[in-house]
Amino acid sequence: MPNTARWAAALTLTATAVCGPLTGSALAAPNAAPASLYAPSALVLTTGHGESAALVTPQRAVTLTCAPGASGSHPDAVDACAELRAAGGDFDALAIRDGVFCTKQYDPVVVTVQGVWQGKRVDYERTFANECVKNTHGTAVFTF
Repeated sequence: MPNTARWAAALTLTATAVCGPLTGSALAAPNAAPASLYAPSALVLTTGHGESAALVTPQRAVTLTCAPGASGSHPDAVDACAELRAAGGDFDALAIRDGVFCTKQYDPVVVTVQGVWQGKRVDYERTFANECVKNTHGTAVFTF
């Protein structure tokens, strides 16, 4: 193969590799907002019985994606995302529900949250005294 043909083939492959991904965005719907305008908010929440996440095997895990829209395997993703937005992504700032009375039985429940909230890394762990106490923090975030 002559040098000119090799250079033409190399140039064609390079142009396809570089420009190929750009053509898809040009064909997108005119009113569709690019996903890059939203800071990612995707979380994995787990729960299990025990003193700390290091000693507990998670018994339940759900996913929660809040940007650009609420989705995931969380049973109430819409309300959970709304609560997190209202708390500024601070899990310790979730409102505690009024009118719920829990026993003082000590049966520790560990909740972990890992992922990204509005573009910032999240690594959260909290141990609640029991399942009832866990469910009083917020109305939807930890209720799964």
